[in-house]
Amino acid sequence: MGNAHGHRNKHRHDPRPPDVAFPNKLVPQPPHIPHDHHSHAPPDPPSSTRDGRAMGSLPYAHVDSALRSLAGQAEGFGRSAVGGLHGRLYRVTTLADDGPGSLRDGCRRKEPLWIVFEVPGTIHLSSYLNVSSYKTIDGRGQRIKITGKGLRLKESEHVIICNLEFEGGRGPDVDGIQIKPNSKHIWIDRCSLRDYEDGLIDITRQSTDITISRCHFSAHDKAILIGADPSHIEDRCIRVTIHHCFFDGTRQRHPRVRFAKVHLYNNYTRNWGIYAVCASVESQIFSHCNIYEAGQKKLAFKYLTEKAADKEVAGTGHIRSEGDLFMVGTQSGLMTDKAKHCVFHPSEYYPTWTVEPPTDSLKQVLQHCTGWQSVPLPIDHGVAA
Repeated sequence: MGNAHGHRNKHRHDPRPPDVAFPNKLVPQPPHIPHDHHSHAPPDPPSSTRDGRAMGSLPYAHVDSALRSLAGQAEGFGRSAVGGLHGRLYRVTTLADDGPGSLRDGCRRKEPLWIVFEVPGTIHLSSYLNVSSYKTIDGRGQRIKITGKGLRLKESEHVIICNLEFEGGRGPDVDGIQIKPNSKHIWIDRCSLRDYEDGLIDITRQSTDITISRCHFSAHDKAILIGADPSHIEDRCIRVTIHHCFFDGTRQRHPRVRFAKVHLYNNYTRNWGIYAVCASVESQIFSHCNIYEAGQKKLAFKYLTEKAADKEVAGTGHIRSEGDLFMVGTQSGLMTDKAKHCVFHPSEYYPTWTVEPPTDSLKQVLQHCTGWQSVPLPIDHGVAA
């Protein structure tokens, strides 16, 4: 990752000296990013990383070295997600909605499973497909599109969803991926999502410790909702990381947040309709080295006032912007008062993440390397004893 800045928890013991590289992450001293969030010019980009990789690559290159290398490799709040690491391989052999060898049949099983596909094509769901705990749905090696309805993670934990397409979901309250209630340790990586009746990803009802990475969102109105509504005060537990995603002309909610703590970094959001990011009741959003390009005079950040069910006075959320780039007509809309003191810092929760300055090089990579990718299915070396 170009100029990867790892952020270290000062209480974390690490015997390595600063700036020691390990696969796709660096653990340097906390960086100084002189780029002011009100500036419209990107900082000077460095040419390469310490391990020789060119500037402008995405994280996680090492996870394609072996099938189960995905497990436990997410950055951010979803870093503990292991999916079906300790389960057997389940092969999807039919595109049917249900029955032996179907995706639905594998996802409903209670034991851990690493699910792969032996056939390419479109799976038309007639109803939500419930994904039980300890599952990896691994679309590498095939081109799989989910349509009709979406995936539902209901009281599920340790789920990884990788390299799938979601398009054409229809019906009331139909989301591409619906995470509620009480789900945790989730990683959604390298998926393409577009054109659903409701949201593309909804995270509500006390679901937490989730990472969304390398995804491409397009042709849609409401991209990501985090936090159900002001009456669900239990959503104060929600924590989500969204990084290296491309929001390509989606109208709003990149994301919209109630109550939750959300870390956004190295995302590219362009040509939105209403706003890029919305902070509502009690939310804390840390926006770090993202690219916001409205294409015309529009606000990137929006604040909505709502009253939590257990409060007497309505309030809004807070956004802390560091190193963000606002391009081509974009006005930040940032309310800076108190934000630095009201918004969490990611290093309070996880020791490292990879981030680079918001340059044109990063923008180009995010346009071409997010979403479903034609990558071969790695070899499965099985589960280590």
